[in-house]
Amino acid sequence: MSGFPGGDIMRLIIEDDFKKLSKRAAKIIANAIIKKPDLVLGLATGSTPLGTYKELIKMYNKENLDFSQVVTFNLDEYYNISQDDKNSYNYYMHENLFKHINIKEENINIPKGNVKEIKDYCKEYDKKIKKCGGIDLQLLGIGNNGHIGFNEPDKELNLRTHLTKLTKSTIEANARFFNSIKEVPDRAITMGLSSIMNSKKILLLASGKNKTNIIEELLTKDKATTEIPASALLMHSNLTVILDEDAACNYKKRMKKGEKDEIIN
Repeated sequence: MSGFPGGDIMRLIIEDDFKKLSKRAAKIIANAIIKKPDLVLGLATGSTPLGTYKELIKMYNKENLDFSQVVTFNLDEYYNISQDDKNSYNYYMHENLFKHINIKEENINIPKGNVKEIKDYCKEYDKKIKKCGGIDLQLLGIGNNGHIGFNEPDKELNLRTHLTKLTKSTIEANARFFNSIKEVPDRAITMGLSSIMNSKKILLLASGKNKTNIIEELLTKDKATTEIPASALLMHSNLTVILDEDAACNYKKRMKKGEKDEIIN
């Protein structure tokens, strides 16, 4: 598709609103599971995937979408936090998806936020992904500062799963999920860029006007930079980006007449 920084390897879909974005994303995931019942699925948290998870639950209940052989790996988890903490991503995933479908508990993999031997644990997490044959489909959101997972803008980016310090902007953005900003952890365990980029297919979602600036910057870039970690995705061989109109607003304004990129609706 001409005009995209990623050239022919990126597929861009712009939907009218968050609900349609969520349905489109869920359909892509469901089709991947139907095609490969033992799909290795990478999952994200935050507000953006919530609609997608609701749609997948609907498909499980109404269309018998079968998760019994699916294996999941989550991107990240806060540190230092227990698995049963209501602010943990372990709690988030079970409340918003896992307890509503027929996935096996032993097939669920979420980084543990309260382990002591961090380096060894992170190495084992990557090894487990590799042992499963790698991630077939990775679902991603994007932070206002361009982070993916908790890979924050920096001079250097870690390739493997690691413990990272969160930026002030990320802590402020995530404070809405906590009683106060003081409760937001300042560190997290996250997959690194290589772990993410080794996925066979990547599905990036962005919704809302608060994402329109970073989406504009991402989609008009012709260089990958550590200042916007998500820009590495532009080099992936199988990337699909799904936006709603609010997130796509600035990008669409910048498209020149006669040079419009192909948009799938």
